[in-house]
Amino acid sequence: MTFDFVYEALPMRVRFGVGALSELPAELDHLDLKRVLVLCSPGHESVGRMVADALGDRCVGVRPDAVMHVPADVAARASAAAAELNADGCVTVGGGSAIGLGKAIALKHDLPIVAVPTTYAGSEMTPVWGMTTDGRKETGRDHRVLPRSVVYDPTLSMTLPVDISVTSGINALAHAVEGLYAPDASPIISLLAEEGVRALTTALPSLVAAPSDAQARSGALYGAWLCGAVLGATTMSLHHKLCHALGGTLNLPHAATHTVVLPHALAYNQSHAPSALAALSRAIPGDGDPASRLFAFAQSLGAPASLAELGMAETDIDRIADEVTSRPYGNPRPITVDAVRALLADAWAGRPPTVESD
Repeated sequence: MTFDFVYEALPMRVRFGVGALSELPAELDHLDLKRVLVLCSPGHESVGRMVADALGDRCVGVRPDAVMHVPADVAARASAAAAELNADGCVTVGGGSAIGLGKAIALKHDLPIVAVPTTYAGSEMTPVWGMTTDGRKETGRDHRVLPRSVVYDPTLSMTLPVDISVTSGINALAHAVEGLYAPDASPIISLLAEEGVRALTTALPSLVAAPSDAQARSGALYGAWLCGAVLGATTMSLHHKLCHALGGTLNLPHAATHTVVLPHALAYNQSHAPSALAALSRAIPGDGDPASRLFAFAQSLGAPASLAELGMAETDIDRIADEVTSRPYGNPRPITVDAVRALLADAWAGRPPTVESD
């Protein structure tokens, strides 16, 4: 077998383990940070303030105003606050919303980020930023927004509600699924992706059965780390374009939207991605093709099945299809407006995915 690929390792530190949060001051020492701004969402404010208290005088403020899809006005206010407080870095506590807000500040002021994830979003492993202005979500890549250090402590996810844990975990699976058929995939990425899918599909059922099971929480966070690393090293395709459009335009919940859309996007692409098909067949439990297995897996965990139940109107299908097909991007199977409309119609209604053969 011969190989021909490019793989660029991302420069960051990872500290993983039960109780790892206690080493957060050491991570700040490593980066010589003395005035950090703690960022979190309103739902994670108690954890954010606990972290702030632990940092003592090194914390110059707490901003519990991170929200989904990083609205530009929220990012502008947080960036201004970081400048006014003379912060030399940010500590993000929570999921993709908090990390996304930290990235917006890093993009504006080039401040280093130390991420403390409490969900399985994976944003902490990527140089990808996103911001929403007037209902349109723009994304980009910039190494300034990549967290310099990530502290994974499974105990912080123990109180994450089961339904959010499930959708957050399947959101992480989406990174690995698309990484397996990405135009810039490599054997290294494929190894990370398959192991990430295996870890999450093993951990999530145990987590649902016993939400405070430390082993299940550790396994899910480990899988999310690997899937996030895949997202950080590859180019995303149809699935992520769909979810960015649905989230930015309709403000649908981020992780739940990924959960509903993923089996349908995979069903559309899997016949044109034989290596991904083989890897996912090994990693996802169940019978049938990977997309059908994934749909059944999500339903077995009580995940939402339809975009309608997330708040999307049927009349929005054409609008989203037009937006998703308005710009070119890499995808293993050619994309048409009619195909995207049909995919969205299935996802809106909650039907099982239509497995395409050509």
